[in-house]
Amino acid sequence: MPDKPSVLFVCVHNAGRSQMAAAYLAHLSGGAVEVRSAGSAPADEVNRAAAEAMAEDGIDISAETPKMLTDEAVQRSDVVVTMGCGDSCPIYPGKRYEDWELDDPAGKGVKSVRPIRDDVRRRVVALLESLGVRPVDA
Repeated sequence: MPDKPSVLFVCVHNAGRSQMAAAYLAHLSGGAVEVRSAGSAPADEVNRAAAEAMAEDGIDISAETPKMLTDEAVQRSDVVVTMGCGDSCPIYPGKRYEDWELDDPAGKGVKSVRPIRDDVRRRVVALLESLGVRPVDA
């Protein structure tokens, strides 16, 4: 693994779970990890309830844009974390894959998204520790 590991978060719409995970990883790694997120069928915008829940934790994802998953993004990542993208995520040898079972925040209000946000944060902290990166502000 290079000096700066890279992580790709993938979910279907790249509007909620993967955006929250990417934001937490960027924030908690203090720049020590290269962060990407993408979706197999990206939405038009970030989930508003997810953005509101993240804002409550001091992280603004409202200006993020859902991105299309590409083979190149997977190839350039050391760790690929999938969140309900099924078989649409390409598999390459030599990559570390994790599948996080998380509720989909789509169609839920902020009250229902908060526990998902908190679960994502816990998993990101554990991922950082597994990469040998001490979480900032954990």
